[in-house]
Amino acid sequence: MTVVSAETGTLRPPPTLVPAGERGATRIAERVVTKIAALAAREALPPLPGEAAVPHATVVVRHGTARVRVRIDLGYPCDIGARCAAVRRQVTERVGALLDMEVSEVAVRVERLHPLPHGRA
Repeated sequence: MTVVSAETGTLRPPPTLVPAGERGATRIAERVVTKIAALAAREALPPLPGEAAVPHATVVVRHGTARVRVRIDLGYPCDIGARCAAVRRQVTERVGALLDMEVSEVAVRVERLHPLPHGRA
């Protein structure tokens, strides 16, 4: 197959195709992964009391794999273990789905427990 040059009207050979492994790669900044992880943690939690801090994440990405640390506040009483598991699951799923990135670890640290009004958990 030959290609006609638009400028000169001459025939020239087609451009060579670069194999997929040699084309380069997309690098996603750690701050993007951090924001998505924090938002995913917020999605996994019920509405927090007014004085509670929003979830905060820190991320380290190496070779396309993320290690995430999330700090959260929780209303209490609640099943703390179940809430932390929900945060880990949501962060892993959202980062994986949105960024096509493996998450090898999600460490959740509960910073504060905030008393909930009676009957709300």
